[in-house]
Amino acid sequence: MNFVKPEVTRKAKVYLVGAGPGDPELITMKAVRCIREADVVLYDRLVNEELLTYAKPDAVLLYCGKSPGRHAMTQRQIEALLIEHALGGRTVVRLKGGDPLVFGRGGEEALALAERGIPCEIVPGVTSALGAAASSRIPLTHRDLAASFAVVTGNRCREDAAPIRWDLLAHGVDTLVVYMGIGRLEEIRAELLRHGKPPSTPVALIERGTTDRQRVVTGELAHIHRLAEAMRIGNPALIVIGDVVLVREQLLLLEAQARLAIG
Repeated sequence: MNFVKPEVTRKAKVYLVGAGPGDPELITMKAVRCIREADVVLYDRLVNEELLTYAKPDAVLLYCGKSPGRHAMTQRQIEALLIEHALGGRTVVRLKGGDPLVFGRGGEEALALAERGIPCEIVPGVTSALGAAASSRIPLTHRDLAASFAVVTGNRCREDAAPIRWDLLAHGVDTLVVYMGIGRLEEIRAELLRHGKPPSTPVALIERGTTDRQRVVTGELAHIHRLAEAMRIGNPALIVIGDVVLVREQLLLLEAQARLAIG
């Protein structure tokens, strides 16, 4: 890694900003301030476009979203645009769904900017594991059920990437949250079962979490892939695996009973 002498004006700065998991009200006040100050906003596919209304009327809005098999821009092109606009003396916001540093490639972009001596600030956001689970009534930890949780990607972009240690994840944490895993759900299920995860382990599939289009499907690990297919669960979706999923069912039952009692 080679450091290049800074070529930028004092004004230039890049903010890597987390937009939250989908509900526009879950963005932070600092993130909103950054969007309002930006000359250029590069935004991802999972960013709620309501957030773009915070931008200045003359701000340049650039879509650079990625979906399975379809990329508006490559990662290299995105990094090149961040550098180009920063070198032009502009304030730039890179707006990402969830949190920039949780499967958001924010680390890669921060390094690319640092190599050019471009000031960069990271503004955290509510990541999908927290937001989608909460909106689905699922606590990732629970004093009686789960003292730990882990997040893992179900998608490996590069063939030479280190393999996911499903053998450790099957028993090393109480709650497992899988991002970008719906397309490989059957494979993930098979790996966990192969490494001794009980077939009866509760699983929740959360599609478009925190939005008005949210759907939640729950079942057991042994059959969750068939249920996902029957219910046509699609991306973006999150997979939550562990006994904490049962809390959702208890909450829904108790809340329904309370409504009946009041009614």
